[in-house]
Amino acid sequence: MRQNDVFILSIESSCDDTAAAVLHNDKVLSNVVANQSIHNEYGGVVPELASRAHQQNIVPVIDTALKRANIDRSQLSCIAFTQGPGLMGSLLVGSSFAKSLALALEVPLIAINHMQAHILAHFIDEEGFDKPRFPFLALTISGGHTQIVRVDSYFDMEIIGETTDDAVGEAFDKSAKILGLPYPGGPLVDKYAQQGNPMAFRFTKPKVPGLNFSFSGLKTAILYFIQKNKAKNPNFVEENRDDICASIQHTIIEILMDKMKTAVLQTGITQVAIGGGVSANSGIRKAMKDAERDLGWKTFVPKFEYTTDNAAMIGIAGYHKFLDGSFEDASVVSKARIEF
Repeated sequence: MRQNDVFILSIESSCDDTAAAVLHNDKVLSNVVANQSIHNEYGGVVPELASRAHQQNIVPVIDTALKRANIDRSQLSCIAFTQGPGLMGSLLVGSSFAKSLALALEVPLIAINHMQAHILAHFIDEEGFDKPRFPFLALTISGGHTQIVRVDSYFDMEIIGETTDDAVGEAFDKSAKILGLPYPGGPLVDKYAQQGNPMAFRFTKPKVPGLNFSFSGLKTAILYFIQKNKAKNPNFVEENRDDICASIQHTIIEILMDKMKTAVLQTGITQVAIGGGVSANSGIRKAMKDAERDLGWKTFVPKFEYTTDNAAMIGIAGYHKFLDGSFEDASVVSKARIEF
């Protein structure tokens, strides 16, 4: 099969978003995501509810993706799906459907590492967005992961730094919860931070050796800070919400950027890309662009719709695995935890 004939249907179901996309080579023809708002009232994702919602959503989402791409399933070259990491019940819904469809259509089945896909999203052919050259450094930040990855080729990746406890996305969401903001709170912290003074309050940055991160201590410091000031003034949060959010966000961004600066110095690699749901944060995006201007980096910030969990990133990873002939049979298993 010629390279320009590859049509990929990709499925993403690692957490609480049911997503499907159709790609023609490295170009996205459709990218459909069904969100699950039911988790908002619980203040976090409930795994059992997530897997049930995936079962309800997966058929209409895939049908919509095929219709928007204006192709018939008989034209598909392969089926790519998220193998892990993620919630096991959610992963099984996507993998079971992918296996069945690949078997019925008699096309190859391709298993994708969700975290690698976040990085490879930069290779989607999208007007106005450059693709990084190998090697480059990737800062992958989400609700469950915080990693600095050295990327030498599409699937030759090495984690050179990661969080020793909580992920950066959790730090944002838990800080928002301390402030009484609804779930998911990370985007709200970003929203209010844009109106506040980032230097209004100071939070101590954790001292973690090497390129690793830690956010549990920062969360505790924020909790004690809020409790102390609310004891003096019950309206402290309401009166200072924007400045508190700006100060929290500023501290988190400094932690991330300090490590990235160290990684660039240690590796000599000045091409730096961000990915994962938290890379949608406006402050982090600005910090990356500032580093490009001030430090001589070449920075890569993905299109907004490819930052949070989506199937287009699974599709681009599937495309490059297809070219390598890296296929799976029906015995492939989903994995809640998976290594690079």
